[in-house]
Amino acid sequence: MVMIKTDFTKIKFQSDFLNFLQERDLLYQCSSFEKLDNLLHTEKITAYIGFDCTAPSLHVGSLIQILLLKYLQKFGHSPIVLLGGGTTLVGDPSGKDDTRKLITTDNINNNLAGIKNTLSQFISFEGSNSAKILNNAKWLTKFNYLDFLREYGKDFTINRMLTFDSVKSRLDRESSFTFLEFNYMLLQAIDFYHLYKHYNVKLQLGGSDQWGNIINGVEIIRRKAHEEAFGLTSPLLTKADGTKMGKTATGAVWLNKDLFSVNDFYQFFRNTHDDDVIQYLKMFTEIPLIEIKKLSKLQGNEINEAKKILAFKLTELCHGLAAAKQAEELAINVFEKKELDTNLPTYYVTKKQLLNGLPLVQFLVENKVLSSNSEGRKLIQNNGLSINTEKCTDIHIKITNQDLQNEVIQISIGKKQHILIKIKE
Repeated sequence: MVMIKTDFTKIKFQSDFLNFLQERDLLYQCSSFEKLDNLLHTEKITAYIGFDCTAPSLHVGSLIQILLLKYLQKFGHSPIVLLGGGTTLVGDPSGKDDTRKLITTDNINNNLAGIKNTLSQFISFEGSNSAKILNNAKWLTKFNYLDFLREYGKDFTINRMLTFDSVKSRLDRESSFTFLEFNYMLLQAIDFYHLYKHYNVKLQLGGSDQWGNIINGVEIIRRKAHEEAFGLTSPLLTKADGTKMGKTATGAVWLNKDLFSVNDFYQFFRNTHDDDVIQYLKMFTEIPLIEIKKLSKLQGNEINEAKKILAFKLTELCHGLAAAKQAEELAINVFEKKELDTNLPTYYVTKKQLLNGLPLVQFLVENKVLSSNSEGRKLIQNNGLSINTEKCTDIHIKITNQDLQNEVIQISIGKKQHILIKIKE
């Protein structure tokens, strides 16, 4: 099936859902826009997105897919969240240069519970079009291998599977591609077929990197059920500097506040590149487009006002209004009023550590504030690391009891990030 790319700005859909996604630049590919548009306009359908359970939380890189479910429900359709208790045992090769590390069943189950909590912030599990959460381990783990081959093996050709980006890009780089990973796209297709049969699911949503896997599902439904189902993808985001959306020097920007603090989350979006902020406002918020157009005309330092709005709206979306207000107030106090705020991320040391002198860069690396000693060295060389507003000039600098001010040491990393170090009681 040919990937369809269209200039969506010239299309007026019948479906309110598709029109909304088009206005927000959230459309990328579809197996048949015209037929899907008619279906969404005339029926209330059920659609799904799958998330593998590789971590105890989803991160900002998955936010567009989560919002697709949120908007699907907003326009009267029913979302299904499929958690990959089964497919995570195999590992999705999409977008990976190397084979994913295998995860134990216990870890998968723990991750699954964490992801459920994350998703409940965005979609409703009550009402006439309430969302459902399913686990594909319930059907995938029941397959006998020979039965699996006889039932589904004849529906997939190696020739076609080799053309998918997840396979082709790995082979082009002569990277190892295991038979285990090769089976992943079959399992995802079987998920779609199972959901079609048992839950009348007619649409799979996902990021553009999942296109091949999604179309496999569309094809197997056509072959086995002699019916048409649909695939729809959204664009994958990279930042203006070319790096992956949702990544920082210290790791992923998690949606779970226990893994990535609310204040750091706010600052991540407050520090959005000038070239990205308007696009993120369109894709991640429901601010009226006419207001976003006004914000797009801001120049120079004025663009910071748009960044503040983006940071507040995203923090409110992912962590609630109260948390957004607190993070906003903290940012104003620290970055604008230059006041010490006790709500800053806090790390603890013992009196003995300070008495002996604690190497600051080593401490920051061990606590994942910095990614490496080399990052600390570069910060110091560029006057980017401070102790209580005093610039550090020595890579081997230590903090001691003499640095305590009212029992607190404030460390500034660049202009935007601040932490507190306190004595452990």
